[in-house]
Amino acid sequence: MQRRQFLALLSGIGLAYTARSFAGTPSAADQVTIMQFSDAGKALGRVTLAKVNKDAEWKKRLSPLAYHVTREQGTEPAFSQPGHDRHEPGLYRCVCCDNALFDSGTKYDSGTGWPSFWQPIAPENVRNIEDRFFGMTRTEVRCTLCDAHLGHVFDDGPKPTGLRYCMNTVALRFVPRP
Repeated sequence: MQRRQFLALLSGIGLAYTARSFAGTPSAADQVTIMQFSDAGKALGRVTLAKVNKDAEWKKRLSPLAYHVTREQGTEPAFSQPGHDRHEPGLYRCVCCDNALFDSGTKYDSGTGWPSFWQPIAPENVRNIEDRFFGMTRTEVRCTLCDAHLGHVFDDGPKPTGLRYCMNTVALRFVPRP
């Protein structure tokens, strides 16, 4: 193969890839695998879905505080939101995309003023990102399905994991057990 043929072949591959991207076919990078759950907390199985991005809709549908927290990585003031100290049985879903995130069975009172859990409902439903805001290193927790900022995870939690998933109340939608 001569150089011109090789370059033409590369150009063709690049154009085909670009056309495929504009055609709306999600690439592997736009796909995520999560565990789906019923509102009763029963695992329904793993599914691979396209990442959810509805920024214009979220801006209209979410409260200004919920939008700031989930889409702009904000934090609600401690003890400021109703439900931070909720203890009834149920499931906590992402306020943006409805992905199941935490089960009330792993919730505990950390005394921080935010809902705290010692583990997510399924590890694949949340993702951790190193956060270096404010001159310190923390681990940010995001929803895998829509990339909503949920809060942070710390290593000062109770057994069995020793973790404290410190979440923003406005990032979660509580669904009572049916």
